[in-house]
Amino acid sequence: MSDDDRTEPTPAAYDPQGRPFLGYHPDDGVAVYGPRPTPLHDEHVALGATVTGFAGWAMPLRYGSDVAEHRAVRTAAGLFDLSHMGEIRVRGAGAGRALDRALVGSLSTLAVGRARYTMACWPDGGVADDLIVYRTGDEDFLVVANSANAEVMLGQLHERCAASDVEVLDETTTTALVAVQGPAAAGILAGLVGDDAERDAVVGLRNYASATATLTTEAGPVPALVARTGYTGEDGFELFVAVEHAVALWRGLLAAGEPAGLVPAGLAARDTLRLEAGMPLYGHELTRFVTPYDAGLGRVVRLDKTDDDGAPLDFVGREALAQRAEREPERVLVGLEVQGRRAARQGYAVTTPDGVPVGEVTSGAPSPTLGRPVAMAYVTPGASAEGTELAVDVRGRAEPVRVVPLPFYRRS
Repeated sequence: MSDDDRTEPTPAAYDPQGRPFLGYHPDDGVAVYGPRPTPLHDEHVALGATVTGFAGWAMPLRYGSDVAEHRAVRTAAGLFDLSHMGEIRVRGAGAGRALDRALVGSLSTLAVGRARYTMACWPDGGVADDLIVYRTGDEDFLVVANSANAEVMLGQLHERCAASDVEVLDETTTTALVAVQGPAAAGILAGLVGDDAERDAVVGLRNYASATATLTTEAGPVPALVARTGYTGEDGFELFVAVEHAVALWRGLLAAGEPAGLVPAGLAARDTLRLEAGMPLYGHELTRFVTPYDAGLGRVVRLDKTDDDGAPLDFVGREALAQRAEREPERVLVGLEVQGRRAARQGYAVTTPDGVPVGEVTSGAPSPTLGRPVAMAYVTPGASAEGTELAVDVRGRAEPVRVVPLPFYRRS
């Protein structure tokens, strides 16, 4: 095939999904596109990060030692690039009620400046995605979706809110998201907020609350929505900024946090941190074949939501979830403490000590904090009691495990 026969990339050198043009395939000359870089991609490369494809994005896996990054978050602070997450704005008269019908939680009752963990379910009750929803105004909500589900959730929110007079806007490509997590996070962030009132508001944020603030950096002021949320089991903040301010914010936080022991941290540390904290991950503990009740998260489902006439509100999945709420569970999500040194990984079979299958591992890894492997797994109710001795088939060898309470780690 000659150069003239090749399919040219788009003028901006990105495909419709935003993935950058990498070149032509040597065999058939077809244009090849790669994972989408975040606004901080060059910063990660300059810091020597190992970059990997994740949900269509090029993301830092680690900068050096993922164990060291994990421990830094537990003892000082870590800085994460979360710009791969999906940001979807829902705004307009009745936006809260529209989200009540689209999601399993009650968003219309959320106070301005607060956030809520919730889920979108399919009509059969299976989880479409788990979400954090921020109410940033009377009729203005920011829905944060997992990167792997962002496009699906954008389409679903358009569809589910179509009957309401609201706008559903994709802000993923115009928003950068950076998280500072760890016991030193509040002090680091406070040092960059110049206005006294804004600093007090940020430091005084309750968990799952947000406030606007302007951070001072060498490159100039950076307006941000600052939220006290996280996915590590530590205190911490997530900062939403316009993409043009991403580099200034990243560099400013690194410089301010260096004396306190802050380090950049990648996906590997983020995964072991959330595992120790017993936090579910979509594609592992949560899937379209799992209901919130299966995952032990039935509390997020508000079957008591009502419409303006006081009748039960018919949100997507309500009928199936109401039926599921009345049934005894067929499987229970539990923590497993591995007695040996070999980690139990997703998909490994869980059995009784004599080999009878009782479940399957959803997530597992060595725990840097506990010094031994841990895992989460779905097992039958009869095998779910704390202290139950079980086994995991690790590549043909039965590794003894014990059922323990979740989370494995809770900060003091």
